[in-house]
Amino acid sequence: MSTGTNANGLDFEALVSEQGATGTLPALQPFEARDGTTLSYRHYSSESDTTLVLVHGSGTDSRYLATFARGLAASGAAAVYTPDIRGHGPSPVRRGDIDYIHQLEDDLADFIYHVKTENSAINRLVVGGHSSGGGLAIRFAGGEYGHLAAAYLLLAPYLGHDASTVRNNSGGWAEPSVAKIIALSILNRLGVKGLNSATVLRFNLPPEYRDGSETLAYSYRLMTGFNPSNYPDDLRSINVPSLFLTGAEDEAFFADRFESTVRPHVPDADIVTVPGTSHLGLLVNEEGIEIVRQWLQARSRTSSTSTFENS
Repeated sequence: MSTGTNANGLDFEALVSEQGATGTLPALQPFEARDGTTLSYRHYSSESDTTLVLVHGSGTDSRYLATFARGLAASGAAAVYTPDIRGHGPSPVRRGDIDYIHQLEDDLADFIYHVKTENSAINRLVVGGHSSGGGLAIRFAGGEYGHLAAAYLLLAPYLGHDASTVRNNSGGWAEPSVAKIIALSILNRLGVKGLNSATVLRFNLPPEYRDGSETLAYSYRLMTGFNPSNYPDDLRSINVPSLFLTGAEDEAFFADRFESTVRPHVPDADIVTVPGTSHLGLLVNEEGIEIVRQWLQARSRTSSTSTFENS
């Protein structure tokens, strides 16, 4: 695509071009979830005693986080782990589906226990994510495992379809089957979950960026489990340091609305907008990576002092 811009959604070109210059990716490594399924992750090692578990967004896998993760690890800000969420990656058991709505939270908790077992030198663990991955991190904060994180890093996080931060259909990236979603939501409230495998969400990834490993359709249970459960309640559960970082030119979300949406629920959050940066460009933007580096290193010195002016 000559312009790098998808008329129906996001700008992929800057991200893809940057990834081509990042060199060889760390190999995928396995870990076993509680149901016996083998899931995969990548590890970017560092001398830091801070560990960041960073979750990718919708439709893809951990590969696109490489520039961001490598930059933080090389700077000594954190060792970074990027799991491939269940239902995603090169060869998932069932692409675009999970077994039950809360399974991604269980998987993330299992992965954190795996990381801690593998590395006893971890001093603090930060849970983060980009886009829908940020939504999962927020859901995680509001659930039974939220206490496992010493801080949260939310990169252009998806707060939910009803949040004022979200553009219509995430700027054209997502195509929800609204009637199906409403019907299944009602059935789930009545305790009827047998139809939760139905496909309710599709993504507009241009053909030239597809290689067969993308996940372009979600079941109801995967879509629901990848989002905050109830974003105001989940946000109010964040009682540790948190950074919300967005790009001013985000095509999927309204970056200028995060302050008014997040601040009432997380009064002490650091909320920062990077100028001239798109939704995916945030992951390869040097200024954004530097902001996160400083924030993580400040957390290693103190957990009570905010180092960024809100913007």
